Amino acid sequence: ASPRADEGTVVGTFDFSGLLVRVRHALERTGATRLVLDSVGTVLTRYDDAAVVRAELHRLIEELREVGVTAILTAERESEFGPISRFSVEEFVADNVILLRNVLDDERRRRTIEILKFRGTPHQKGQFPVTINGDGLHVVPLSAISLKQHSTDLRIPSGIEELDVMCGGGLFRDSVVLASGATGCGKTLLVSHFIAGAAARGEKSLLFAFEESREQLFRNAAGWGIDFAAFERDGLLRVDCAYPESAGLEDHLLRIQEGIAAYGPDRVAVDSLSALERISTERSFREFVLGLTSHIKNLDTAGLFTSTTAELFGGTSITEAHISTITDAIILLRYVERHGEVQRAITVLKMRGSTHDKRIRQFEIDAEGMHIGGSFQTIAGILAGAPVHMAAASAGDSVHDMPPPRV
Repeated sequence: ASPRADEGTVVGTFDFSGLLVRVRHALERTGATRLVLDSVGTVLTRYDDAAVVRAELHRLIEELREVGVTAILTAERESEFGPISRFSVEEFVADNVILLRNVLDDERRRRTIEILKFRGTPHQKGQFPVTINGDGLHVVPLSAISLKQHSTDLRIPSGIEELDVMCGGGLFRDSVVLASGATGCGKTLLVSHFIAGAAARGEKSLLFAFEESREQLFRNAAGWGIDFAAFERDGLLRVDCAYPESAGLEDHLLRIQEGIAAYGPDRVAVDSLSALERISTERSFREFVLGLTSHIKNLDTAGLFTSTTAELFGGTSITEAHISTITDAIILLRYVERHGEVQRAITVLKMRGSTHDKRIRQFEIDAEGMHIGGSFQTIAGILAGAPVHMAAASAGDSVHDMPPPRV
């Protein structure tokens, strides 16, 4: 049912009697068990007296209870965070109250849902991200995420033998690794080796790229001697590229989850989180990272995320600050100015559940990829971006390499 264009003028008293008769007749005729009144707020604009509104709402709800249907009544709000309803009585007569918001925050729209009231049962508190696509409305219930992921001692190769040594024997199968560094210092190369390490074991990888196209990724990998095209032909690789601005964070998260479910990869790489960070607010980005890492860890899948620091030498990124406590391992890639040239450095800052190499080591990139060498024993302040050259260390001060990896 919908209103006519020529509704006319109401003279005298006005109540829900006619509407209730029509509703009951329609339910009996169709045998429906669910009813939607969209929107009851439109009907309530007929009234000026809040007491009359409350009384008529009580009549409506009692009638629906007597009929035994599940009913949803929609109503408009005058502001996102103002009064719950227009007449400030609707929420009191209803059994459950669900708030939908579409807030403008820093020139970005963010949809959320909140269960304000739910009689007779406990429920999740607070606002949760919501996205709407061709399949309908999707909610990300972050408070329902639990820390019940399985843990394993199984190690997998990173694709770089010396990096496995630095990590104490390779990466854990169920770990999420963050690779952080300035632009051009080798993060995407690290992802390429990560994928190649999986392909060498006959495992599948899924790469979500937000900064480079599929053709660029394949060309760059080929320049390092890694054949993405062959991996794809063998069914060991799938690449999904999209501009961050093409959708909201919730849509990207949903697409990643659907891609993982459809392909069933052994490894997932996201390059890079920093690109997604620029299209979101601080809160929504952290919620995205939490939902993504939780989903991957629940599947016992290895994950590798990259983030870009703002400074070329040293520094940290906001991405790194948000995700550092959630990830299992952090690998830092840095530039070092030394003897009039720019060199590259790598260190394992964090490795949960395992000892790891604490040194800051040099690495080079050539046609065969990344090659990790010795440590910067005579330079301090590399991570801070202010390297200081010190006196050369004696031979007895050198740090011995760790035992070979157990892969």
